[in-house]
Amino acid sequence: MANREALRELQTRLASRLQTAKVEGLSISWLAVRAGGRNYLFPLAQSGEIFPLSDIQVVPYAHPWFLGVVNLRGGLYGVVDLTAFVGQGAAAGRSEPLPGEASVVTFNAALEVNSALLVDGLAGLRHVETFSGSEPPAESAPAYFGNRYMDASGESWQEINLQLLSQLPEFLSISA
Repeated sequence: MANREALRELQTRLASRLQTAKVEGLSISWLAVRAGGRNYLFPLAQSGEIFPLSDIQVVPYAHPWFLGVVNLRGGLYGVVDLTAFVGQGAAAGRSEPLPGEASVVTFNAALEVNSALLVDGLAGLRHVETFSGSEPPAESAPAYFGNRYMDASGESWQEINLQLLSQLPEFLSISA
């Protein structure tokens, strides 16, 4: 119960900061999330709503990174475990339990894909001025990886282009 209240408070603060940014003209660019011990940045224009993790209905014969479907505000959304999808190694499944602050972040409706990414936690909003530097993705990086940013504390943040991700055939094909 306390986790849900904390998530609601965070969502309220994020919504308030977004509204302030629109009014004051601030250039907030990303929703910062954590998944699998890594930091990711989702472009705000490509991100949708944030929901607490609810009952996921498992889909048989799907890839391990596709957790199933969930009902969010009356719509069915496929839930992809970001950690497992990005690390599509041997098992590609999550071995550790989900943290209590796990959430799903939907894609913006303009992308026309009813999908949500499971993340371990939210880290707020970030804008370009937050970071001390950036570097382009490695040549071997997935196509949906954008720049990698470094913040003042030395943490690395990987940008994920949700629009490119939502169009990848391997992302859209959930059958194992």
